[in-house]
Parts: sequence; structure tokens; C-alpha cells
Amino acid sequence: MALSAAKPRTHKTCRSIDSSNLALYQVGQHEKTITRPIVPNDKVSWSVDYHDYKPINYTSPIVLKHPVWADPNEPDSDTQWNRVDEQIDRRSYMGTYEIVNGLPRNPVGRTGIQGRGLLGKWGPNHAADPIVTRWKLNSKGQVELNLKSQKPILQFVAVERKDTKEWAIPGGMCDPGEKITQTLKREFMEEALDSHNMNEKDLKEYLSKLNELFKSGDEIYRGYVDDPRNTDNAWMETIAVNFHDQNDLFRNVKLSAGDDAGKVCWMDINSGLKLYASHSEFIHQVALIHNADW
Repeated sequence: MALSAAKPRTHKTCRSIDSSNLALYQVGQHEKTITRPIVPNDKVSWSVDYHDYKPINYTSPIVLKHPVWADPNEPDSDTQWNRVDEQIDRRSYMGTYEIVNGLPRNPVGRTGIQGRGLLGKWGPNHAADPIVTRWKLNSKGQVELNLKSQKPILQFVAVERKDTKEWAIPGGMCDPGEKITQTLKREFMEEALDSHNMNEKDLKEYLSKLNELFKSGDEIYRGYVDDPRNTDNAWMETIAVNFHDQNDLFRNVKLSAGDDAGKVCWMDINSGLKLYASHSEFIHQVALIHNADW
């Protein structure tokens, strides 16, 4: 069971709605904060004329230095938009996106920022989010129930992002030519288990457990993400997959934050969770699938 990948109605996180709901763009470290210009609800769609629209042109200096994961600062004239372009997947889960003045246009609408911001790719930037869950156990080793709902409490592996200090699913960007299944496993190993600093024995043991757990999963979502890094010309898309540890493969495995994560833990799932970008929506869907407390 998966959330619909139908086109979201509008942005919330990556748009200033009005003067009392201003959104800050997620800039790089040591950069000056950017407040997104207001884009009213009735002016988000590109099909609506908005002659007074004046987006801020911003691409982070980090991206402008052209690291290996970033596109050229000016797209090549022969860029294969809406296709796989030399191992870079420029297709969108939302369908065919428009190219206007040589640049891809955000399929959900105006964001108040043009350029690439902190994102490396023009157009869709693909990520994968592995949602690893287990049942919370009480001191007797029994599944713990919420006293009010009398439903079992589900936990998921959460990481605290170093850049925004927000809790999130331990996901990340897909490398060129990489299969989604590989990205899901790699990101979990790097962010939740700190695989880069493991000794060979532990790495072999954890990989074996992870291969068993990741044999099958439930796709929760595939599509556009309302991400604070989105712009008019670059945006995040993801596939979120739930891997439930029914056999307690990771019950006694020590989690260790690595890569872009500052902290990592098993976090109780409930309606009070405040997570990065659209992650709370994904976690809510997981709770529904397992008929867990929310």
C-alpha cells in the first residue's frame, strides 16, 4: 500500500504563504538567511498569471563550486530533460515537466526562489528514504500498548540532521546509475550505523542482517517532496519504503550516527512528531499500515 503519487495540490514548507507565514530558505552553513517572497495560494500554479512575481535568484556557493554531485551552473543545450541522461535520471515521478527558457519548471508551482538553491541537479533531485520500524516492548518483553488508544506502539529509526537539527528518516540522494534498493540500504548503513567507521567483522555482520531485513518492504510514497530546499527550477522527489523488523534482527544492534546525521535513535511513533520536510506524513502512513498508535 502506498500513498498516491498524484500531484500535490500546493507547497507549504517551500513557500511563504502570507506575511504571518513566512518561510526561510534552507541555506548553506555561514550563509545569510533568505526569506522566500510571498506566493499567495491562488498564485502558486504556473497556469495563473502573476505579473508581480519576483523570485529571488539563489544558488548556494557550495553548488556553484561544481562538486561532483552537481550539474553545470548553466545547463548544457543537449541536456536530456525528462529522460535518463548519461546515468542521471532526469525523469519525474510526477510525469513530464515543462522546460521554460532552457530551465525545468517545478511541477507543483511557484516557490519564490529560482535557481538551484542547495540542490545539485536542475529539475528533479531523487532521494530514497528507508523507514525501519519495530514494535516497542515493555519490561516484560511484550509489545507495549498506548494507554489511551490501546493500540501497539511502533518505533522507527530516526536521525537528527546536522544541517537543520531536525529529526528525520535516515535517507539521502541517489547516486547516478544507482538502483533505489541500493540507495535505501547504503543510506541506512551510512547514517544510522556509521558504516564508514565499522571494523570488517561488524560490517559483515550488519550487512547480513540488513540484507535479510531489506529483502522485502512496503512502498509508502513515490513522488514530489515539499522540501525546504525546493526552488522554481530544482526540487526533491523520493521513494519511501518501510522495512519492518518483525524478527528483531536489529533489536540488539547498537545504532551509531554517521555521515550527515548528528544523532540516531529508535523513536516512538505518534501524532506529535515534528519531522523534516514531508517525513511526518510518511511515518503517519506507516502507522496506519501497521494499525499502530498515532
